[in-house]
Amino acid sequence: MKLIVREEKANTGNIMVNGYNLMKIRSKAIPMLRRTMGIVFQDFRLIPTMNVFDNVAFAMHVTGAPTRKIRKDVSAVLSMVGLGNKARSMPNQLSGGEQQRVGLARALVNKPDLIIADEPTGNVDPTLSYEIVSKLTEINKQGTTVLMVTHDHNLVRDFQHRVIILENGQIVADNAAGGEGI
Repeated sequence: MKLIVREEKANTGNIMVNGYNLMKIRSKAIPMLRRTMGIVFQDFRLIPTMNVFDNVAFAMHVTGAPTRKIRKDVSAVLSMVGLGNKARSMPNQLSGGEQQRVGLARALVNKPDLIIADEPTGNVDPTLSYEIVSKLTEINKQGTTVLMVTHDHNLVRDFQHRVIILENGQIVADNAAGGEGI
């Protein structure tokens, strides 16, 4: 994951993400690369001094989006993840599942080409895990690539998407040929 978002640089090989060659990308272009993706973190990474609306809007502010567009898009994405009524709530007033949905909304608000979800269900109950993966599946069906890392074998089995299993940095299984879970 750190290679894909260019937090770390690979020693050898090639990594192409959204048209960027990560082995040759200049440091000043890394923020532009990251704007092509939305990232959902396991630990939510919400700004505790900002309400839900502002946490999501922050992702648009950094891109220079106009205020009117921010208001419209943030409201729409909060409704999409079922948090339209929590826009003025502070992160510490939310359940873990609600915080994770704020993180998902923040990842979605700029309509990225790629969503990277790093253990998005790691800190939530099984019911919410299924809701989150269902939402990511919906997003994928609308044309956004979703890369999700999980250790939850039940989710992998139940949702049956392409699954790549890594052990010690090596691919040990890839069901690319079929649509069934491993």
